[in-house]
Amino acid sequence: MKIKVMSLYVDDQEKALRFYTETLGFAKKADFSQGPYRWLTVASPEEPNGTELQLALNNNPAAKANQQAIFQQHQPAAMFFTEDIKGDFERIKARGAEFTMPPSDVTASTIAMLKDTCGNLIQITQLKQW
Repeated sequence: MKIKVMSLYVDDQEKALRFYTETLGFAKKADFSQGPYRWLTVASPEEPNGTELQLALNNNPAAKANQQAIFQQHQPAAMFFTEDIKGDFERIKARGAEFTMPPSDVTASTIAMLKDTCGNLIQITQLKQW
């Protein structure tokens, strides 16, 4: 087995698509609709055939409550890994992202946190070399 798609609830799919592609630099992978339902995914340009992140519309009350609770507890809804956290921090910040934590050293990595403009906190992580 392998992970192919992971869902992330967002309050606005169009805004999420702009953030994840224009601000973070992911590539749109799938985008199609059937009636009011829209299937929208992005993927890393470094692994275009790797795991996709579904930007799922948060129109389910239980999912919305969970998303809000996670955000209020300052917990990331998703974590992305990088080999250059300081460079990515500067690039993403220059594109207008709001960071809640600049790159900070923790036990085995350096992490930064930012808001995705769609109701989520995102963590960017660079593992430390031993």
